Amino acid sequence: MGAPRPVEAPPVRSFRLAPGRVAPEQLGADLLNESKQPRKPISRAQIERVVSRAVGGVGAIFALQTYPAMLHQLDSLKPGLGIALTVAIFGGLGLAIIATLVKRFIRFTSGLFAILYLVALVAWPAMLNTPDGMLDGKSWLWYLCTVATSCAAVSFPLWWAMTYTLLAPIAYGIVRVLPAGGGAEPMLGALDAVYAILLGQVVLIIITMLRQATAAVDTAQTNALQTYSAAVRQHATEVERVQVDSIVHDSVLAALLSAAAAGTPKGAELASTMAREAITRLNEAGSIPAGDDSMVPFSELKDKIRALAGRFEEPIEFIDCDAENLSLPAYASEALYAATAQAVSNSVQHAGAPGAPVPRSVRMNANLLGGCTIEIADSGVGFDPELVPSERLGLRISIRERVATAGGTVHVRSGLGRGTSIQIEWPLSDGGDDA
Repeated sequence: MGAPRPVEAPPVRSFRLAPGRVAPEQLGADLLNESKQPRKPISRAQIERVVSRAVGGVGAIFALQTYPAMLHQLDSLKPGLGIALTVAIFGGLGLAIIATLVKRFIRFTSGLFAILYLVALVAWPAMLNTPDGMLDGKSWLWYLCTVATSCAAVSFPLWWAMTYTLLAPIAYGIVRVLPAGGGAEPMLGALDAVYAILLGQVVLIIITMLRQATAAVDTAQTNALQTYSAAVRQHATEVERVQVDSIVHDSVLAALLSAAAAGTPKGAELASTMAREAITRLNEAGSIPAGDDSMVPFSELKDKIRALAGRFEEPIEFIDCDAENLSLPAYASEALYAATAQAVSNSVQHAGAPGAPVPRSVRMNANLLGGCTIEIADSGVGFDPELVPSERLGLRISIRERVATAGGTVHVRSGLGRGTSIQIEWPLSDGGDDA
């Protein structure tokens, strides 16, 4: 590739076209911000809150159901002890319910209520204060047995919770057949105990299954994030490689060839200037990251491309439309400018013999995707895109991969004797790259 030849008065002709069917509100659309944020997956912490609040809600309902029975049996308990028992049980349950609402100390308060309930069951016979030592009906503690086993499932580790869901109902079954628990038939006490055990085990199984499922979701999410992070790092490395390859091809190689061909002081000065520009571009290679959200007016990009034409003595016709409201991300503007520069340079160098008149044009306009389309065309000798050697980096690296990295696409239409058209579109359309 030869170095571009400077000239003091570049013969550049320009005229404008009306925007046509491009709606003004479409010109400033930012397609990068249209994607919605994905919903967060169910996590272990979320399911813990849901389960604890469900247990708290059920506990409140059962507490209201138990309250009349507690008042009815309060006189059957020893003075002072009955009040202390009531305060301990209902106070502990109230603390557990409040903890589920404020999302603090849930395990501690749930475990505290479960322990208080078991202690109350064991101490119940010693608290009874009736003349014959017989309780009329079942103890009001029965109504809270399921709440206690559910709190144990929320608070305790799995094996401790399983033990509690067996121990608490069995303790109630024993109290149930004693005179202090109503003196029920052993079969009835056993049935009550088995019922409470089954209900407690079902609640424990449901909570355990939910915890395991959400733990698996959390693990999968963590693995996915790690995989995504690795992919992002790999993509960043590839972007940097494409950028450096493009700079080497566009600037460094051009500066070296210009220096090799310099036979006059003016040529040496041009080669020196190109070398300084190449060093500057290498030093600033990372100044515009792929995720830069700053916006650049489309008119600024057009001005840079027009200034680019001043480096060539061959005439270039410009066709552009008004797009005052259109802006592009900085990284996209930089990529489109560099790709256009390479395409124009390729046309000047390869479309025809030096000095031969070859019509060339650059068309720049907004598109219906809220971005822009740039077409570099000539009626020169053309080429077969399928026969371009892989070691030639101009079309593959400096144009196609650079635009693709910025989220655009390149369409190359050319043939021997039929001229060349390189159409650069940003952002990527649904049709993709048909080059």
